[in-house]
Amino acid sequence: MSRLDLFINRMVSQRACLNHAAALTADLQGPVFELGLGNGRTYHHMCQIMPSRDIWVFERAIASHPDSTPPDERVMLGDVFETLPEAANRFPEGASLIHADLGGHNAQKNDEFARRVSPLIEPLLASGGLMVSSDRMYFDGLAEIDLPPDAVPGRCFIYQR
Repeated sequence: MSRLDLFINRMVSQRACLNHAAALTADLQGPVFELGLGNGRTYHHMCQIMPSRDIWVFERAIASHPDSTPPDERVMLGDVFETLPEAANRFPEGASLIHADLGGHNAQKNDEFARRVSPLIEPLLASGGLMVSSDRMYFDGLAEIDLPPDAVPGRCFIYQR
């Protein structure tokens, strides 16, 4: 499979899983977390499909498109290994939905990173909440759930508390 096909599958799956997760968590209280802003395309989509929800962005440095840049008061700037524990104190009720697209182009490094960051993400998810990730995560107390029909297996993962 070409790198272009892999990218397309990831984007199609990401959109399908975010749409699915937004619908499943629509009645839950609590903020939505976007872990990794990048260009801001996913954040922009999340704002479109969840206009009434508080979306917080976690990023090392903002470098997004101007149309996809969150307001400063909804950004937790810094390394996720520092900002995620801060978020646990700031949002004790937990997030209703967490999305993470933190990996790069190296599958082995992505997996190592997922193993390190999973224990910091897991306590942030509220009861009944969903975690959508472009990489397989490693949680003790969250269950992997089925993807929506329009997602490509292995290109996105959904976990539920």
